[in-house]
Amino acid sequence: QVQLVESGGGWVQAGGSLRLSCVDSGRTFGTHNAGWFRQGPGKEREFVGRISWSGSRTWHADSVKGRFTISSDNARNTVYLQMNNLGPEDTAVYYCAASCARWWPNPECNYWGQGTQVTVSS
Repeated sequence: QVQLVESGGGWVQAGGSLRLSCVDSGRTFGTHNAGWFRQGPGKEREFVGRISWSGSRTWHADSVKGRFTISSDNARNTVYLQMNNLGPEDTAVYYCAASCARWWPNPECNYWGQGTQVTVSS
């Protein structure tokens, strides 16, 4: 059974970096695609990035391209989101998702994590 748990969120000043982790306690990463979404205050949820089940292909939203990098370590059943040069606009709850038949718009994912808060101060 897939159970996703995110960690790594927190508070950071603008220009700083954070790395989010998403662990699948069901040990199924490597058989599912996975990715990240975020929802800022008063905003709709938006796609951030995704990675293929093999970890060989990645896609990133234009809003984070060049600053965020998604990666995976299937041996550790973990997907990462490295976030650099953060700005206040990146403040949001970040959610890990897996086994998605559709990513964006209108994501259709079988599994979601509980979310981790990222707050960026100017």
